[in-house]
Amino acid sequence: MAEKFRSSSFKDPLNPDEVEFNDKGVTFRARKLIGGTDNFVFYSDISGVEIDNGVFFSTIRVIPRARPEIVIRNFSKGDARRIKELILEKVPSNRPDAFR
Repeated sequence: MAEKFRSSSFKDPLNPDEVEFNDKGVTFRARKLIGGTDNFVFYSDISGVEIDNGVFFSTIRVIPRARPEIVIRNFSKGDARRIKELILEKVPSNRPDAFR
């Protein structure tokens, strides 16, 4: 399962944020004009996912355990919902605080 999403090139054509799924976790790439950050999070370390919807684009906030939240911007509303669904499908359901 290697699914990949890119933020809209309309809002920021040179530095799109990316979300890439694999069997063990998710990689979040927040790009900047110079540099950027890559964050890999295991599914079992994710404690929450939030979506902030704007008029045209959405911001996704992933809340990992014992780390600062990861914020990725400018995704279409449909992609943001799909990213959240894919993450929550993989969060282990046997955790006492798992989403229901």
